[in-house]
Order: sequence, then C-alpha cells, then structure tokens
Amino acid sequence: MPTLHWIGKDAVVNHHKEVPFRLLKPIDRLSVPPSPRGRGDGGEVGNLLIQGDNLEALKALLPYYAGQVKCIYIDPPYNTGNEGWVYNDNVNSPEIKDWLGKVVGGEAEDLSRHDKWLCMMYPRLVLLREMLQENGAIFISIDDNEVHSLRYIMNEIFGAQNYIATVIWQKMDSPKNTAIHLSEDHDYIIIYAKNADVWRPNKLPRTEAMVARYKNPDNDPRGPWLLSDLAARNFYAQGRYPITTPKGRIIEGPPAGSYWRVSKDKFEELEKDNRIWWGKSGNNRPGIKRFLSEVQEGVVPQTLWFWKDVGSTRHSKQELSQVMAAGASQDLFITPKPTQLIERILQIATLPGDIVLDSFAGSGTTGHSVLQMNKREEEENRKFILIEIDKGIASSITAKRLRHVIEGYEWKDQKGNKKKEAGLGGGFRYCELGATLFDADGQIREEVKYNDLAGHVYFIETGQPLPIPPPFPNPRKAGAGGKEAKSQFPLLGVHNGTAVYLLYNGILKDKRANGGNVLTRKTIASLPKHDGPKVIYGTGCLLSEEKLRELGITFRQIPYEVKAS
Repeated sequence: MPTLHWIGKDAVVNHHKEVPFRLLKPIDRLSVPPSPRGRGDGGEVGNLLIQGDNLEALKALLPYYAGQVKCIYIDPPYNTGNEGWVYNDNVNSPEIKDWLGKVVGGEAEDLSRHDKWLCMMYPRLVLLREMLQENGAIFISIDDNEVHSLRYIMNEIFGAQNYIATVIWQKMDSPKNTAIHLSEDHDYIIIYAKNADVWRPNKLPRTEAMVARYKNPDNDPRGPWLLSDLAARNFYAQGRYPITTPKGRIIEGPPAGSYWRVSKDKFEELEKDNRIWWGKSGNNRPGIKRFLSEVQEGVVPQTLWFWKDVGSTRHSKQELSQVMAAGASQDLFITPKPTQLIERILQIATLPGDIVLDSFAGSGTTGHSVLQMNKREEEENRKFILIEIDKGIASSITAKRLRHVIEGYEWKDQKGNKKKEAGLGGGFRYCELGATLFDADGQIREEVKYNDLAGHVYFIETGQPLPIPPPFPNPRKAGAGGKEAKSQFPLLGVHNGTAVYLLYNGILKDKRANGGNVLTRKTIASLPKHDGPKVIYGTGCLLSEEKLRELGITFRQIPYEVKAS
C-alpha cells in the first residue's frame, strides 16, 4: 500500500504514546445543570465540553472512553492558508506552533503548511481510532486542500480496507460570483469504519416527498406503488426474450445494451399477480410495481447530499447567529456546519444511548445536533463529548450556544420582531485540562484521587476502560466494616481471566493510611476472591517472589511501575 511521507512524520507517528495523562478539571460556572458528571470525574456517562489541546484531552479521556464511542465527527482546519480569523486555518496558531516546536524540533521551522497540517492531524487521528467501538465510524469534513493527504494517512491509520465512502456535500445554495475561476460549491465528508466488516449504516427515513411518489392509478388493494424499470444494464443470461403486451404488440426484447431484470418464468408470475404495469393504454413497455407497503422501512444513504436536504453554509451561519442573538454585522464563526448536516450523520451512524465525539468542536454544532435529536426522538439519550482548543471560543461561543439551546433563547427576525425558542433540555459539564497524574519526579500528584488512578491503572494494564465506572467507595470506609466494605473494592475488574487490583488511598504521606497500600498475607485474605491470575498495584510488598508465583500474583509497585504515558 502506498504511504505518504513528509518532513516531521517520524516525530509524530508514535507521539501519542508520549502524551502524558492529565486530569479533567470541571468548571461549574460554565456547566449547565443538571450537569451529568463524566466518567472521568466519578459520575455516570454524561455530556462533556472540554477546553484544551485535543491531543491531550483525548489522552485524558482514553481510560474512560477507549472503545466506547460509536460515532466521531470532526471538522478540522481545512488548511486553506486563510489567516483572517481567530480559529487560524493554516495551522499557524500559537498553540499549534508551540506544539510543533516541541514535538518536531528544529525541523518545524522548515515545514510547509501541508507538513504542519499532517503533523498536527496524525497523532490525533491515532487516538480517535482508539476511542471508537469496533462497530463505530468516523466522519471527517474536508475540502480539496488536504483531501488527498487525508485519505493517505487515514489508510495508514485506519486501514484502506475500512474506507467506506466519500460524501459530496453541496455547501453553497447559490453560485459564488466573486470566484476567480469556478465557484466551489461542495465539501467532502470522508467516512472510515473502525472495522468495515461489522459497521453498517442505518437506513434513512423516507421523506414526505419520497412517499408522495407512490401512486395507485389502478386502485390496487395492496396500496400505493412506484413503477420500477423492467430493464437493467447488468448482464443476465435469462434476461433477453420477447414480450407481448395486452393489446397484442410484440416487444422483441429489452432496449439495446440492457437485459430484462427477471427471467421469462418470473415475469409471467408477476403478471399473474398484477405486479406488471403496461401503462393506462395497456400497450406500453412493461414495468414492475413496487408497493410502499413492501419496501424497506428506510432508504440506503447515498453519497450526494444536497443543501435542500442537509443545509448550506449560509443556513448554518443564520442558525448560529439566531441562537447566539448576534447583531447584524457580527460574524461569530467563519465555518459552522448546519445541524441538519450533522443530524444526517447521526441518523446514519448512531442509535439511542450512543456516544458521539467531536474533537474540533468549534461553535458546538455537534452538541446542538445531539440535543436536537434527543428532544425529537424522546428516547434514551445519545451523549456528546466536545473538545475545543481555543479558550475564548470554548467559553464564549461553544458553551454559550449549548446553554442557549438547552435552556431556550430569544432572537429577532428580519423585521425586528422578538421570537422565543423553547429549550431542548439536557445539560453538560464544562472541563479544562488539569494537572498530569505524575509530577516531574515521576511521583503521583497528591491531588490525584483513587478514581483517577483506578481508571489509569486499569487502562494501562488492559487497554480497556473500567468495566464498572467510578465512583469507587472511600478506601478508608471500605476496610471499616461498613456498607462499602461489601463492594468489590479494590478489585477494578477482570480482563481475559486476569483480575486487576489497586491498593491506594491517595494519602501516601499519612503513615497511618499506608498499611492498606502494602501487599501482605493479611491484605490478600481481605481481597475479593478471584480464581485465576492477578495483577496487584500497591506501594509495597512483603511477600517473597516464590509466594507471589504460588498465588498467581504479579505485583506492580506504585508509582515506579505505573506508566506515566
């Protein structure tokens, strides 16, 4: 398989492994109650908006969401060279330049804008793949500037065999008359599955216009039907024979270059069952009646998405301006996507209860679309995780937009009349990236709680999120004979027959608390039972290597044998 090479590639291919794990720091004043706590901070799965570098944010989410996300949609910078707006599109933002300097080194000064874009995208796509369920898929908006480069690195990261399709989205609802050459009216949406053998798109619901095409001119008791051509281009060995119409006209065979799509015997069966239509005259070339009552409930998604069906850039800007109650000359965001477009993706790729991730959140269209679908369907909620690098955008646009659509908002129409839009309901937790789990000396930071370390340890050991999400019981109470002592603490879970335990209470400087962190015969006797191999993390071990082997225990010492990245 051909691969793409660029300056800086060697530095970024495995860079995701070097990114440290960080804590997520909830910011209550920017959250919307009820604020479902994310799995990373002790609550059940909820909506999250994370402000920070999406590479570090994705790494922070891995212990809780690896293999859990059903659908990823991203709208990364298109790398057009446009520097006239806040969310710089040629990857020259201070954050990215600083990141490139640290990761790529001196070569970063020699990078073209295409090299920079590829360096920025590669490790992020690697982590995004790790977030997907086996039957999940990623949808990426892009234009002609980087579509070919994107296909190459996606083939390398996801596998060429997992490429699904390239959607053409008609983003303009009228020609751009200021274009120097041609009016560029479309963007692409590249689709890859985590595993194309198991991923299947949902059928799209039939629109009223589609249903209206079904008629019943002969009052067939089976109801409305749509005429399907009897001729097809595909070769069919039994597909050439003469047909006689009810009026006696002989049709020698199908049109040149085509074949009847059914055999002569099958045709006669259809005719007896009144499934052949000869036109009102009874003398036309025949067609097959397809009854609405017998067709599939939905339609197969196609790769041409017209603005009339999924919105245009003009509609998306109007939509965002309305939600944000923007003034007539205020330009909030240069390239928001219409919610109709994202909802089309959600219809194809998600079911109620699924998690949707957008790591280039921008104005928050993905979150808005998820809330909109949840409100309309009134079923078990889909959940969203949004990541936005720009602090100003995340707090003043993304979070504000989500708050408005959740709680309701007022806006003015073109005549200046006030309108009120009802809230969609829901909530989200706003988080910033906190400290790393480990300090510069490789020690676990004092602010790291048991739940934080539990998720990290289990993921590093198994590559999977915790099977039972936090919160775990208070370690002190768990050993005190109270109700919490009946829980599975400190057993984190069992993976491929191996049990993973964590002996840690986060107060290592407190000598009175250290006893429970040391593996002794007494500690082993108090552990939840597991008939099989065990991996036990603790601050110390008083058992011999021979005894550990006898008991089937692998001991890992905290913090020295806990990987920091």
